[in-house]
Amino acid sequence: MKLPRVNCAVCDRAIAAGPVAGQIRRGRVWRHDAPGARRDSDGSLVSCPGSLGIVDMPMPGEQPLFDLPNPQPEAAEADPVLFVI
Repeated sequence: MKLPRVNCAVCDRAIAAGPVAGQIRRGRVWRHDAPGARRDSDGSLVSCPGSLGIVDMPMPGEQPLFDLPNPQPEAAEADPVLFVI
């Protein structure tokens, strides 16, 4: 699925934004690391403070696009069988 990209209000990076339920024109910025951010001393990641923020969607009301492969039709059998006894 292709999600629209919005600039994070804190780090200004282009981040994917997913739709918010019940609010067509609003979206939530996906969790991301700030540029140059380091891990805590215990090794856990530090997310950008702008992660999960609510933003205005760039294309409100449009259906997200799904990248699905085109199904290839299987070769049809000469005599289709429903049950094998």
